[in-house]
Amino acid sequence: MAYSITFKRSVTRDLKKLDTSDAERILSLITEELPHFADSLPELKGKFSGLRKYRVGEYRVVFAILDDSILITRVRHRKEVYKH
Repeated sequence: MAYSITFKRSVTRDLKKLDTSDAERILSLITEELPHFADSLPELKGKFSGLRKYRVGEYRVVFAILDDSILITRVRHRKEVYKH
């Protein structure tokens, strides 16, 4: 099932902190590939329960599946993404 994608405002801030090439690569993978296999990606546990992660190199895309859409909540380096 292909999902539609929505972004929280915090994702814009996250992407502005990255190199332009990294941000463009992550965005293209989110829009082109993630909708086709999002439901097969690992679910997070603990305080992030209900969210899932998508690994893009050193970065993690944290998202939730809501009915027929994906809500992207965070895009950060793997060392920082779970600290908030």
